[in-house]
Amino acid sequence: MHAQVVGQIESLNPFEIVQRQIDSAAAVLDLPSHVVEILKKPKRVLAVSFSVRMDDGSVRVFEGYRSQHNDAIGPTKGGIRFHPDVTMDEVKALSMWMSFKCGVVGLPYGGGKGGVICDPHELSKGELERVSRGFMEAIADIVGPEKDIPAPDVYTTPQIMGWMMDTYSRIKGYNSPGVITGKPLIIGGSKGRNEATARGCVYTIIEALKELGRTPEQTTVAIQGFGNAGRIAADLLTEMGCKIVAVSDSKGGIYNPEGLDLKEAERLKDTASLLDYGAEYHISNEDLLALDVDILIPAALENVITTANADRIRAKIIAEAANGPTTPGADKILNEKGIIVIPDILANAGGVTVSYFEWVQNLMNHYWTEEEVNSKLQEKMVHSYHAVRNLAKEYNTDLRTGAFMISLLRIKEAMEARGWV
Repeated sequence: MHAQVVGQIESLNPFEIVQRQIDSAAAVLDLPSHVVEILKKPKRVLAVSFSVRMDDGSVRVFEGYRSQHNDAIGPTKGGIRFHPDVTMDEVKALSMWMSFKCGVVGLPYGGGKGGVICDPHELSKGELERVSRGFMEAIADIVGPEKDIPAPDVYTTPQIMGWMMDTYSRIKGYNSPGVITGKPLIIGGSKGRNEATARGCVYTIIEALKELGRTPEQTTVAIQGFGNAGRIAADLLTEMGCKIVAVSDSKGGIYNPEGLDLKEAERLKDTASLLDYGAEYHISNEDLLALDVDILIPAALENVITTANADRIRAKIIAEAANGPTTPGADKILNEKGIIVIPDILANAGGVTVSYFEWVQNLMNHYWTEEEVNSKLQEKMVHSYHAVRNLAKEYNTDLRTGAFMISLLRIKEAMEARGWV
C-alpha cells in the first residue's frame, strides 16, 4: 500500500516507518550505530498456525504472530489484535512502538505485540473462544508474567483476555492472572482499565491546551474513529466543556459546527449507524481530517495522515489516540505548519500504563479503587507530557522526536547496564 506524492513514493509500511522514526531521534542524540541497529529490529518474532474446529464441523487453520522487541528494561508488554489485515511487519512495528511507549511513561517493560489473521465479525462466540484459546496455546511458551504480558487491541475484548488467561493457567496448572491484562474485573482486571487509553489522551490534551492559553470551553474537537478510545475521549472532553463537532467510523462521519448531540450519536452507533444521524450532517473521513477545529483526534488505524492530505489539516493540536496514524512525511508538513502533534507513544500510553497497574495488582493480589488508578494515571501522563515537551524544546525538535529520544536513552542505559552494548 503506497501513497503517491510529488517526486517520490511514500512508504506506508509501519515497520519501515518506525525504523525511520528511530533513525530521526537517534541522529539528534548522536547514538552509536550498533545501538540503533539493535533497536531497529525485534529480538524475537514467533509465527504460528493452529487449527480450530468451526461450528459446522469443518476445521480451519489460522495464522498469527507474536513479536517481542526488546527486554533490556523488563518483560515485554503489548496487545493482541484480531484483524483480517494483520501482517508480520505490522506486528513487528507495533511491538517496537510499544517499547518506546513504555519508555516514555517510565514503565519497567519492553514492547510486545501479537495478532491473528481473522475477521472476528464472521466468527460465532464459540468460534471466537476457540481461536482465542488456540492462539494462546500456540504462544504459551514465550509469554508469562515474567516474560511477555499481552493485552487487548483491535477487535479483542476483556472476555477474550479472560479465555486466554484461563488457557495459560490450565497449561501451567495454577491460576496466573498476571499473564495478561485488560481482563474482566472478577478475574483480576483493574478498575479504570477500559477508559485508560482515552483518559490518558485527554490528560495530555489538557496540558497542550494550557500551552496555547485555551480553556476547554473555547475548544472544538473532531474525532476520527468512534470505538472505545474515541467514544470515551468524546465523553470526557464533553464533561470538561469541549464541543465535539465531528465523529466518524469506518462507514463515514457526522459533522455539526454547533456541536453534536453525543448521546444520540452513541445510541445510533450501538443500535444502527452513525449515518442515521441525518443526511445533512454527513461528512467523509477524509474531510473530517481537514476540519477547522482546535483538536483532531485520530483514533482509528495507521496511516490516515499522509503527505497526500497533511497540507489540508487545520487543527491546532493533533492527539494520536491510534497507533501510527501519521507518516514521517506528513509529520514534516505538520511541523512546518506549527501544528502540535501529541505522538501516539505518549498520547495513547494511558492504556499500557493502567495495564501495568493491573499487572502490579495481580502480582500483589491487592486491588486499588478507581480513584487511585485514575490519580496515578494522571500523575504519570502529566509528568511524561512535560518531560517530552522540555526535551523537545531543549533540542529544538518536535514532540514525537522528543518522546522517542526519552525512550531511546532509557533502553540504551538498560542495555549498557546489562553489558549488551
